[in-house]
Amino acid sequence: MEEPVRDVVMGLALVVMFLGLIGIALPMLPGTILIFGAALVYAVLDKFQAVDWPTVIVLGVLAAAATSAEMWATSVGAKAGGASGWSVLAGLAGGLVGLIFFSLPGSIIGALLGVVVVEVLRVRDWEKVFKAGGGWILGWLLSVVLQLSIGLAMIAIFIWQATGAR
Repeated sequence: MEEPVRDVVMGLALVVMFLGLIGIALPMLPGTILIFGAALVYAVLDKFQAVDWPTVIVLGVLAAAATSAEMWATSVGAKAGGASGWSVLAGLAGGLVGLIFFSLPGSIIGALLGVVVVEVLRVRDWEKVFKAGGGWILGWLLSVVLQLSIGLAMIAIFIWQATGAR
């Protein structure tokens, strides 16, 4: 790819990556998936000259880890808050249903509702229900921090590879 074209593609990739970072904090965009996708498109257009296959694979693994962080971190948070295994499963199911019907914000609301509803039915103690729900929320916040950290690392790796090969 010629230098002016490479610069434009690099600029567009960085814009998409920035949108990915926003998507991590505001769950309306698939954050780390956008970051990975931008790096992959850049690599393909550049014929894997600057960003090679091993780098793309590393970025893909990081994207998968970050994408799954919400699922396991919220489960750990809910369990730490006293939620039962059934509540955690209901949270995962609620998150999946919310994702399918209402996109990413629906996933968060559905998961929280799943945990809270099962805890209400299980313990009928609002203090314990709020503790379990609060644990889920803390787990979700932890997942956002993890995803942001991984997203920033992905962008740093991409920039390092894309600019270092010139």
